[in-house]
Amino acid sequence: MPLLHRTLKIIIATVAAIYLADLLGLAYASSAGIIAILSILDTRKSSFKMAQARLFSTLLALAIAWLTFLFFGFETWTLAVYLLLYVPTAYRFKWEAGIAPSTVLVTHLLLEKNIQLSFLANELGIFLIGAGLALLFNLYMPSQEAKIQAYHEEVEDLLKQILLRFEAFLLNGDGRNEAKLIKQLDQVLKEALQVVYLDRHNQLFHQTNYQVHYFEMRKAQNKILRKMAKSINSCQLEARESIILASLFERCAQQLSRENPALELMDDIALFHQTFRERPLPQSRQEFETRATLFQLLQDMEEFIQLKVDFYKEYAEKGTSL
Repeated sequence: MPLLHRTLKIIIATVAAIYLADLLGLAYASSAGIIAILSILDTRKSSFKMAQARLFSTLLALAIAWLTFLFFGFETWTLAVYLLLYVPTAYRFKWEAGIAPSTVLVTHLLLEKNIQLSFLANELGIFLIGAGLALLFNLYMPSQEAKIQAYHEEVEDLLKQILLRFEAFLLNGDGRNEAKLIKQLDQVLKEALQVVYLDRHNQLFHQTNYQVHYFEMRKAQNKILRKMAKSINSCQLEARESIILASLFERCAQQLSRENPALELMDDIALFHQTFRERPLPQSRQEFETRATLFQLLQDMEEFIQLKVDFYKEYAEKGTSL
């Protein structure tokens, strides 16, 4: 969440919570604002989970405090007894996020020396107003769709540049910058995944793994390209082999779009395998090593394309808009 949005949410939710609690005549109305501040988190999902945990934690705290003050009286040391019982139990149920705000509410009972049902309801009301308004304001989250689409375009453009650089190296011996582009793509994918994970946690009910899987698929493809770059830089193919392999890189570069199922490229791979199998056996060690490098590049390219084919097939079958 951008700092400006977070700041505005905290200000509005805090002031609104205090005003509402005061309007309803609740004692210690300012505490509702404090709870609102603590409940504004970065995503809808995290806010919802936190509010749920704190609600259970508050109910537990008030119940334990009622019993403690009932049996031991309203003394400062009684608060220690309350904490001795409450803190381990809260951790046991993973409600520890509510320890601080719930204990603030319990201190109100101690200060007022009051555990009547009406005052317990006052403390619960303070919590519900603070947490509830925070959840309400957290329903608004800036859309990440435009940023995600921009990452799609940037990732596909970088992949295209890398594949065309491979083509240029095979045809002209020029492949100086492929490692730089691969590192750049790694960084873009890292940033893209951070955004899509954040966006996913802002979807409470209609979650989809499509964007996460898309960028993970591209990340796996880039890992293959890194391995291929090392092989290409060290190989010396014959002119015909270089031209054939370069044409495959060029065709792949033109079919990177996520809307393209890439099935034709798999057919090309099979055809290239057949063509090279029909060539005469290598007659020297250098020819053998070159042929082995070529075979490895074809295998890597097949794996690269298969990742895209599998991704497209999975989401086409689910009816996801690609």
